[in-house]
Amino acid sequence: MIPLLLLSMFIQMPKASAETDLGLTVDAAILIDADSGKILYEQNADTSLGIASMTKMMTEYLLLDAIKKGTVSWDQEYRVTEYTYKVSQDRSLSNVPLRADGTYTIRELYEAMAIYSANAATIAIAETIAGTEAEFLKLMNAKAEELGLEGYKFVNATGLNNANLYGMHPAGTGAEDENVMPAKSMAKLAYHLLKDHPEVLETSQIAKKTFREGTEDEIEMSNWNFMLPGLVYEYAGVDGLKTGTTDFAGHCFTGTAERNGTRLIAVVMKAVDSKGVGSYKARFDAAAKLFDYGFGQFTKQEMVPANYAVKGHKTIPVTKGKEDEVGIATKEDLSFMVKSSDQDAYTTKLVLDKKKLEGEVKKGTVVGKLVVERKEGSDYGFIDGSDLAVDVVTTENVERASGISLFFQGIGSFFGGLWGSVTGFVGGLF
Repeated sequence: MIPLLLLSMFIQMPKASAETDLGLTVDAAILIDADSGKILYEQNADTSLGIASMTKMMTEYLLLDAIKKGTVSWDQEYRVTEYTYKVSQDRSLSNVPLRADGTYTIRELYEAMAIYSANAATIAIAETIAGTEAEFLKLMNAKAEELGLEGYKFVNATGLNNANLYGMHPAGTGAEDENVMPAKSMAKLAYHLLKDHPEVLETSQIAKKTFREGTEDEIEMSNWNFMLPGLVYEYAGVDGLKTGTTDFAGHCFTGTAERNGTRLIAVVMKAVDSKGVGSYKARFDAAAKLFDYGFGQFTKQEMVPANYAVKGHKTIPVTKGKEDEVGIATKEDLSFMVKSSDQDAYTTKLVLDKKKLEGEVKKGTVVGKLVVERKEGSDYGFIDGSDLAVDVVTTENVERASGISLFFQGIGSFFGGLWGSVTGFVGGLF
């Protein structure tokens, strides 16, 4: 619909610079506010790249969905298959060894996946939910579509190269295929995972845990996220989410940290050091730069308050109602993180889709938007693609006029129009 009214009002608000160069030696990166989804920084974030074990966030998502729905329970037992047994015995991969005749609870397998990035445990979860990993891929794709992810390709539940799956990779996928996704979609997956299942952090923040403690099968699981408290690259506030490393993907990380009520999500892909060599340190150094930038340079600002009425445009006309006009204002506030050092960067624009309303009018009827725009340059926007805007709605009910009132309104309109015609005609004689 073409807007019928475009009005601008300037406000003093900080901006987020889309030109900042953080000097990251990565193939791609992105930083977002985990609350609003506001993108604070991005670098080559739309290019599809290898994601390795960051894939497991999707497996976590689907498991937590199933737990919430009651189709899978934490104490449910999984019986090891030939596939999961063979993969679990490969200690060159991240794994907790599974017994060929063993059974394991879903909680055990989930902790092994979320803490230790155990690959056979991840396949076991996929088989529990969907029967086979090939069927699980369908669920992964469906969830990705539901979340609005772009540029992704899933070929397994773990993020391994299919060449590591002993010829038992999912039907319909290539023998050496690997999962890919852009950094922006990776951040969006993490954003929705935290929104829908914040309990994921209860496990992702565990630095160390013993698998099957007290048995002859026990194995110490150290979290691959070395930014957690007590680990070598500790960063205050970090409590998740998932690392990833393969030859194809390089050293990747989707991290999240919370400080003083502000939570950020950072994604770095194929991080290398100053000599161009990929390493654990390189990915955590890159993530730390992103977190430093977000926590150090940005603050949350209320760009538009709730119930705000634009001066000079606080009402719109109503026909066939008991009142001739109705109040309009913003439905809710619009707040997000903006760069603290910038000033006078944004303007608001009132966009009304309707010139007038006809009675009966209900309170809360959407009549347009108050849009926040950068005066110059571009803004990264939000991770879900939404506009920097808030709905403008009616602030009260207006009843439809009675039949007799409508009759007299019609008479008044008729004579008003007639009188206008007569005065126009008379005026034309002199």
